[in-house]
Amino acid sequence: MTLPMYEWKVLLVDDEEEFITTLAERLSLRGLSARVALDGEEALRLVEENPPHVMILDVLMPGMKGLDVLKAVKAKRPQVQVILLTGHGSTRDGMEGMRHGAFDYMMKPLSIDALLAKLGEAMEKAG
Repeated sequence: MTLPMYEWKVLLVDDEEEFITTLAERLSLRGLSARVALDGEEALRLVEENPPHVMILDVLMPGMKGLDVLKAVKAKRPQVQVILLTGHGSTRDGMEGMRHGAFDYMMKPLSIDALLAKLGEAMEKAG
């Protein structure tokens, strides 16, 4: 049985602060609270402190890349469902991420409704 949306634990990870805080606000308006990390190291720390059900993870970030974060999360917390965000029309990173255990990937810019639908699918898998 899937938890009600207000109980979903979601972690948003992207180095574009304006994008990710706006996304968190848009999710909040729909009853979903999400934590935000601006880099891979912060994301890994937050996953250790309080593992999310689902992580929305940007692939291209300075420092620790999204695929490296994905691999680290899946090694320690395989139950965390990871949805990768890719940009610039590139599906290669998304496909690579799925080979390493990502639930799925989405292209930027993304529709909030499409993201909520994908979050729901990931939550069903998260149990």
